[in-house]
Amino acid sequence: MTRTQSWTGRRLEVEVGPVAHGGHCVARAEGRVVFVRHALPGERVVVEVTEDKGGSFCRADAVEVLQPSPDRVEPPCALAHPGGCGGCDWQHASADAQRALKATVVAEQLRRLAGLELDVEVEALPGGLGEWRTRLRMVVDGKGRAGFRAHRSHKVVPVRRCTISDPDLIDDVARGHWTRGAELDLAADSLGQTHIVERPQRGRPRVVAGDGVAVERAGGREWHVDAHGFWQVHPEAADLYAEIVGEWAQAPVGGTAWDLYGGAGLFAAVLAEQVGPDGSVLVVESSRGAVADGRRNLVDLPQVRFKAGLVEEANLSGRPDVVVLDPPRKGAGKAVVDAIAACAPDRVIYVACDPAALARDVAGFAEHGYRLERLRAFDAFPMTHHVECIAALVAPPSASRLGPL
Repeated sequence: MTRTQSWTGRRLEVEVGPVAHGGHCVARAEGRVVFVRHALPGERVVVEVTEDKGGSFCRADAVEVLQPSPDRVEPPCALAHPGGCGGCDWQHASADAQRALKATVVAEQLRRLAGLELDVEVEALPGGLGEWRTRLRMVVDGKGRAGFRAHRSHKVVPVRRCTISDPDLIDDVARGHWTRGAELDLAADSLGQTHIVERPQRGRPRVVAGDGVAVERAGGREWHVDAHGFWQVHPEAADLYAEIVGEWAQAPVGGTAWDLYGGAGLFAAVLAEQVGPDGSVLVVESSRGAVADGRRNLVDLPQVRFKAGLVEEANLSGRPDVVVLDPPRKGAGKAVVDAIAACAPDRVIYVACDPAALARDVAGFAEHGYRLERLRAFDAFPMTHHVECIAALVAPPSASRLGPL
């Protein structure tokens, strides 16, 4: 039977089921799936439908908790509620519960998309759940107030503080008056220097604070990079990821390594130390600004060569010993996976910010005989649904020139 009446605005009492990828849980009502935010598995809640485009599912917020989960806590942010700020997903869950929910999502994506049954643990990073975000973007409402958008909305929610962000970034910005409709890029580097740029809808960007060059420390080096370009937003993440990539890559002395989607070359620096002056490291990165940063920062490593352009258009050839890739949220995709596999590297180290994309690409590598040998997952984005994974894939034993990890 065709349903013509939208459920938007309707209230329903539901039993909350398992967590799903995207910061919500799954419930069912009258034969339809309801994706519920602000709830936890096992709870009984009253939801209000916020979005219904027809079909088999709709979206809703839990507006009343009838039977709470033992994992439920009071959100530390007063704006973490239905209709409030959309930046966080799990402020109402304990730290252990947040990591368990993310582990469930990673395992489910690998099972569903890659056919792998794995026990996944999401590891905490130092520093706890708050004040970790060092790079962020804010938007300005019609009254000149800075804030964040509501979930799946253009509505701007003005803020006075943000519990997950470096407080030095938010305090002054929240008290200021800004150009209506502008976006604000904010960054705090490892020296504690604040960088702020206002980007109006019309006209040129305005530098508000800092010189736009962030000083970061990771991989045993000091980096001078674009404060508003890509860098890991958690202050502990970049150094840890570089350490793991180095441990798992094991690029041979005199060997060849690729760092795809390489940014300013964080992983390339680690690989260069492994292959030595007689080896070679190719970095492919689409951002010309990041490539320029990389060339300046790694001028002491002539074995590193940067290529500006899309990985999809890089015409990869040769046979590298190791390939490291850190693709955007959509993943590398079939064409890139096929191109890498055709070059037959012994190992592929995959850094992923989206578990579904990771699982799809792991499945793609499996079609070429590559096996997922190791996986670590990190709660690098506490209070949100995002999770970072690092995976090591190895070539079939008959094709590999390197020993086991």
